[in-house]
Amino acid sequence: MQIKNCSKCGKMFQWVAGDTVCEDCKKKEEDEFQKVKKYIEDNPSAPMSQIAKDCEVKMTKIQQWVREERLVFAKGSPVQLTCENCGEPIQTGRYCLKCKTQLAAGLGNAIAKPVAAAPERKKLNTGHAAMQFLKK
Repeated sequence: MQIKNCSKCGKMFQWVAGDTVCEDCKKKEEDEFQKVKKYIEDNPSAPMSQIAKDCEVKMTKIQQWVREERLVFAKGSPVQLTCENCGEPIQTGRYCLKCKTQLAAGLGNAIAKPVAAAPERKKLNTGHAAMQFLKK
Protein backbone atom coordinates (compact mmCIF):
# COMPACT_ATOMS: atom_id res chain seq x y z
CA MET A 1 0.00 0.00 0.00
CA GLN A 2 1.07 3.53 -0.71
CA ILE A 3 0.02 6.91 0.61
CA LYS A 4 -1.18 9.23 -2.18
CA ASN A 5 -3.03 12.49 -2.47
CA CYS A 6 -6.56 12.43 -3.86
CA SER A 7 -6.60 13.90 -7.37
CA LYS A 8 -9.92 15.64 -6.59
CA CYS A 9 -9.63 17.05 -3.07
CA GLY A 10 -5.91 16.65 -2.29
CA LYS A 11 -6.52 14.66 0.90
CA MET A 12 -3.96 11.93 1.71
CA PHE A 13 -5.27 8.35 1.65
CA GLN A 14 -4.01 4.77 1.44
CA TRP A 15 -3.93 3.90 -2.24
CA VAL A 16 -4.10 0.26 -3.33
CA ALA A 17 -4.83 0.35 -7.07
CA GLY A 18 -6.91 2.20 -9.65
CA ASP A 19 -7.73 5.88 -9.69
CA THR A 20 -6.05 8.16 -7.20
CA VAL A 21 -9.36 9.25 -5.67
CA CYS A 22 -10.13 8.96 -1.96
CA GLU A 23 -13.18 7.09 -0.67
CA ASP A 24 -15.00 10.32 0.24
CA CYS A 25 -14.69 11.65 -3.32
CA LYS A 26 -15.73 8.28 -4.78
CA LYS A 27 -18.84 8.31 -2.57
CA LYS A 28 -19.63 11.90 -3.55
CA GLU A 29 -19.36 11.04 -7.25
CA GLU A 30 -21.54 7.95 -6.83
CA ASP A 31 -24.16 10.06 -5.03
CA GLU A 32 -24.09 12.57 -7.92
CA PHE A 33 -24.48 9.72 -10.41
CA GLN A 34 -27.49 8.29 -8.57
CA LYS A 35 -29.06 11.77 -8.42
CA VAL A 36 -28.63 12.23 -12.20
CA LYS A 37 -29.89 8.72 -12.93
CA LYS A 38 -33.03 9.30 -10.86
CA TYR A 39 -33.58 12.68 -12.52
CA ILE A 40 -33.38 11.12 -16.00
CA GLU A 41 -35.82 8.37 -14.98
CA ASP A 42 -38.28 10.99 -13.68
CA ASN A 43 -37.70 13.46 -16.57
CA PRO A 44 -36.88 11.44 -19.70
CA SER A 45 -37.44 14.39 -22.04
CA ALA A 46 -35.07 16.79 -20.23
CA PRO A 47 -32.12 18.11 -22.25
CA MET A 48 -28.62 17.48 -20.90
CA SER A 49 -28.08 21.14 -19.98
CA GLN A 50 -31.22 21.07 -17.82
CA ILE A 51 -30.13 17.80 -16.18
CA ALA A 52 -26.73 19.30 -15.33
CA LYS A 53 -28.29 22.51 -13.97
CA ASP A 54 -30.99 20.84 -11.87
CA CYS A 55 -28.64 18.17 -10.47
CA GLU A 56 -25.75 20.62 -9.99
CA VAL A 57 -23.38 18.34 -11.91
CA LYS A 58 -21.04 19.38 -14.71
CA MET A 59 -22.18 18.43 -18.19
CA THR A 60 -18.78 16.87 -18.89
CA LYS A 61 -19.36 14.45 -16.00
CA ILE A 62 -22.75 13.42 -17.44
CA GLN A 63 -21.15 12.97 -20.87
CA GLN A 64 -18.45 10.78 -19.29
CA TRP A 65 -21.09 8.54 -17.67
CA VAL A 66 -22.87 8.24 -21.01
CA ARG A 67 -19.62 7.27 -22.79
CA GLU A 68 -18.94 4.71 -20.06
CA GLU A 69 -22.45 3.34 -20.71
CA ARG A 70 -23.53 3.99 -17.13
CA LEU A 71 -26.35 6.26 -18.31
CA VAL A 72 -28.80 5.46 -21.10
CA PHE A 73 -31.18 7.94 -22.68
CA ALA A 74 -34.61 6.91 -23.97
CA LYS A 75 -35.27 6.89 -27.73
CA GLY A 76 -37.52 9.95 -27.46
CA SER A 77 -34.96 11.93 -25.45
CA PRO A 78 -33.81 15.27 -26.84
CA VAL A 79 -30.23 14.19 -26.04
CA GLN A 80 -28.90 13.05 -29.41
CA LEU A 81 -25.80 10.87 -29.39
CA THR A 82 -24.12 9.57 -32.52
CA CYS A 83 -21.71 6.71 -33.13
CA GLU A 84 -18.14 8.04 -33.30
CA ASN A 85 -17.42 5.68 -36.20
CA CYS A 86 -20.42 5.79 -38.55
CA GLY A 87 -22.64 8.60 -37.21
CA GLU A 88 -25.72 6.43 -36.51
CA PRO A 89 -27.93 7.62 -33.61
CA ILE A 90 -27.21 5.78 -30.34
CA GLN A 91 -28.60 5.96 -26.79
CA THR A 92 -25.41 5.42 -24.82
CA GLY A 93 -21.68 4.78 -25.22
CA ARG A 94 -19.44 5.80 -28.09
CA TYR A 95 -20.29 3.29 -30.82
CA CYS A 96 -23.40 1.67 -32.28
CA LEU A 97 -23.89 -2.10 -31.94
CA LYS A 98 -22.75 -2.74 -35.54
CA CYS A 99 -19.48 -0.82 -35.08
CA LYS A 100 -18.85 -2.41 -31.66
CA THR A 101 -19.24 -5.83 -33.25
CA GLN A 102 -16.85 -4.94 -36.07
CA LEU A 103 -14.27 -3.52 -33.66
CA ALA A 104 -14.48 -6.58 -31.42
CA ALA A 105 -14.11 -8.91 -34.40
CA GLY A 106 -11.09 -6.95 -35.60
CA LEU A 107 -9.46 -7.17 -32.19
CA GLY A 108 -10.30 -10.88 -31.97
CA ASN A 109 -8.70 -11.52 -35.34
CA ALA A 110 -5.58 -9.61 -34.36
CA ILE A 111 -5.21 -11.68 -31.20
CA ALA A 112 -6.08 -15.05 -32.75
CA LYS A 113 -3.59 -14.93 -35.65
CA PRO A 114 -1.29 -17.94 -35.39
CA VAL A 115 2.36 -17.23 -34.86
CA ALA A 116 4.63 -18.88 -37.42
CA ALA A 117 6.56 -21.73 -35.85
CA ALA A 118 10.29 -21.26 -35.62
CA PRO A 119 12.13 -23.31 -38.23
CA GLU A 120 13.36 -26.62 -36.91
CA ARG A 121 17.11 -26.68 -36.46
CA LYS A 122 19.01 -29.84 -37.24
CA LYS A 123 22.33 -30.61 -35.60
CA LEU A 124 25.16 -32.35 -37.35
CA ASN A 125 26.20 -35.47 -35.54
CA THR A 126 29.98 -35.52 -35.71
CA GLY A 127 30.43 -38.21 -33.10
CA HIS A 128 32.45 -36.12 -30.69
CA ALA A 129 31.96 -33.05 -28.54
CA ALA A 130 33.07 -30.20 -30.72
CA MET A 131 31.60 -27.11 -32.31
CA GLN A 132 28.53 -27.98 -34.32
CA PHE A 133 26.97 -26.13 -37.22
CA LEU A 134 23.30 -25.98 -38.10
CA LYS A 135 22.01 -27.02 -41.51
CA LYS A 136 19.80 -24.57 -43.28
